Amino acid sequence: MSELTRVLLVDDNSKYLKDALPFYGYEVTTACDGIQALKILSKNNEFDIVLLDVMMPNMDGWETLKSIRASEKTKNLPVIMLTAVNDEQKMISGLKIGADDYIVKPFILPNLLARMEAVLRRSQRFVKPAETAVPALSADILTSREKEVLQMITKGASNKQIADKMFVKEVTIKTHLNSIYKKLKVANRTQAVLLAVQTDLVK
Repeated sequence: MSELTRVLLVDDNSKYLKDALPFYGYEVTTACDGIQALKILSKNNEFDIVLLDVMMPNMDGWETLKSIRASEKTKNLPVIMLTAVNDEQKMISGLKIGADDYIVKPFILPNLLARMEAVLRRSQRFVKPAETAVPALSADILTSREKEVLQMITKGASNKQIADKMFVKEVTIKTHLNSIYKKLKVANRTQAVLLAVQTDLVK
């Protein structure tokens, strides 16, 4: 059995959290809608928490939550709802259905991580995420060009936007990014940004 906290992320736009949460020691499985989530839960009862988006195709978060609470296998599984609508009445209704907490989009990652830990502690399912050691990075680990690329991705620029600004081809930016990932020992763009921010690698 995995020692990591196992998260089922149910969201039709899950890329950011799918990339970010493993960086903080969580094991993430994704589902793009409620129907897929319920199929996964019917086969695998090893999850510690569900992050459940409200607005999804095929089956929304409310119906999915009702089904989770109606099943003997998952009725006590902690669920945090992710919603773009800050509607107090809907939140109260959701709590009555059985949501353990809410977080309104857009949210900052530390807020979500703290909410997850609080819900897991209350349910006594909390496993301290494996500490991700933040490496001591020397100031010259990246070339000036790579630092420039990294700084732009931390501001949300796309490869094309960076290429246009640096007057190079997009493939050159991809090469820079692959080199950055290798040097920082990260797997993707999101993790590179998180590490850059944590270590003040870019200003």
